[in-house]
Amino acid sequence: MIIQFQDKIDLLRTLDPDTKPLWGKMTAQHMVEHLILAVKMGNGKMNVECINPPDKLPTLKRFMMSSRPMPRGFINPMIGTELIPLEYESMNAAIEMLKKELSDYEKYFDENPGKELMNATFGPLNKKEWDVFHEKHFTHHLTQFGLINNGKEE
Repeated sequence: MIIQFQDKIDLLRTLDPDTKPLWGKMTAQHMVEHLILAVKMGNGKMNVECINPPDKLPTLKRFMMSSRPMPRGFINPMIGTELIPLEYESMNAAIEMLKKELSDYEKYFDENPGKELMNATFGPLNKKEWDVFHEKHFTHHLTQFGLINNGKEE
């Protein structure tokens, strides 16, 4: 796992599973499991189709690559408004799986340089774009649970 993710794992380890989000209805463990799914898209383990038409992707990718944060209250169309059932027996187990998936993410791109993998919202992304996506996505959810204060968050 590269160092950019280690600080995020360390922050997640400080999160009490009963912490209420500042917005949204995910529990802390739901949020970690949600991050796992996003990382699986970026490590080749979860194949998805993009929900957006090709003509919208350049604009969406410009947003993703910008410094603008993800908006609060965004409803992921792949997930919908209801919480999905938890997969792991505890928050700690989910964090350990997230750590493993992040390691597999780095390994995937080490072994497949130049490869693009599909992101459900932003379309095909290369490693640099996935890194930006994960940074933005993690920051959004760490802010959601008060683990960081991102003053730019909308």
